[in-house]
Amino acid sequence: MDRLAVMETFVRVVETGSFSAAARHLNIGQPAVSKSIAHLENRLGVRLLARSTRRLKPTEAGWKFCERARRAIEEADEADLAARDTDAGLVGRLRVSAGVTFGKLHLVPLLPDFLAAHPNLSIDLILDDRTIDPIKEGIDVGLRFGPLPDSSLTARKVATSPRLVVGAPTYFERSGIPATPAELISHAAVIYTQDRGGSDTWSFRQGTSEMSVSISGRLRVSASEGLRAAVIGGMGLAITPQWTFAPELACGAVRMVLGEWTLPASDLWAVFPTGRLVNAKARAFAAFVETELHKNHQDNYGEYGIGSAAKH
Repeated sequence: MDRLAVMETFVRVVETGSFSAAARHLNIGQPAVSKSIAHLENRLGVRLLARSTRRLKPTEAGWKFCERARRAIEEADEADLAARDTDAGLVGRLRVSAGVTFGKLHLVPLLPDFLAAHPNLSIDLILDDRTIDPIKEGIDVGLRFGPLPDSSLTARKVATSPRLVVGAPTYFERSGIPATPAELISHAAVIYTQDRGGSDTWSFRQGTSEMSVSISGRLRVSASEGLRAAVIGGMGLAITPQWTFAPELACGAVRMVLGEWTLPASDLWAVFPTGRLVNAKARAFAAFVETELHKNHQDNYGEYGIGSAAKH
């Protein structure tokens, strides 16, 4: 039995917590996974997994083996890549996670060029607004908006997006345009609960002046696509990264207000599981996304504003 394949199977079991989940990730049957782990434990003469009705957990010996197995797998991948012609590009599978809206609007359009440059690479793209566990889900690189409270991750800042106060023209026609942050108190807001834990208090800054405002609204949504639909439909204002409404801001379907004031920016991070070497595929993908986002970044959002000078 291929020792490297057995190592990969064991690492997937540890990362996912079950034989069935590991089998799905590896595209093999669950019996094959069970047989592989049993063969490994018999060969080593030690118990690597503590089995319970809810989840498989590594024993102390299992953790030690898992960490070294991860390194061996990464080094084998690097060796394969180094042995190839540099023009051959990256090989294998890369599992990437990102938020739904960011992935749909800004990540998926970048994939054709990346895949064309690496014809021997495949990508599993997991789009979910929840903060998923990269170890449990077997993620190689995740794209998250900060802050990052989880210290078990290795992170690299990829880009930054300004936050804006936005709304649809129909909303402004009905409810008027706020001239100062304080006026937001009298406006309806659509609150995205995944951003900053759903906090409704925001600090606005203009020069040396700072103003904290608590916004309120009858609609709170947990998915970014729901936020977009509600704002575009005229249900209220939202405070959101510019990326969330980039197409609508460009065409005027959504407009920015209070552009003379700035809000805390939203950082985009590439996160990698700690305890395993960041593989060449994950590093290359993060660098590619960073380069492309900076290339496409717009320095001036004044064209999007109404009722303000809209400067940043």
